[in-house]
Amino acid sequence: MKHIVAGHVAVTATDFVELALGTPVELWLGVEGESDQERAARLDAARDILADHPWLPDEVSRIAAEVIEAQAPELFNVVPLPRPVERRHRSRRGAAA
Repeated sequence: MKHIVAGHVAVTATDFVELALGTPVELWLGVEGESDQERAARLDAARDILADHPWLPDEVSRIAAEVIEAQAPELFNVVPLPRPVERRHRSRRGAAA
């Protein structure tokens, strides 16, 4: 099954994420062995992108939830747990003062 985003074919999961977000995954996750200066520049760029696109974290969460639901729908089969029974403590009226 092919995933096409904005006219580009996503071959791997990383391709799909990059095409959906419009940014390379490394921008958000970093790369092994990056220098402090590279890390600072990367985080600066990420902050600029988030400032220009404040909806991006919500969009990423939505995309991730859709992918999980499509690939592993059983993860969203939530069963409500029974509520614990509230116990009332007896009042000890008339106790000696």
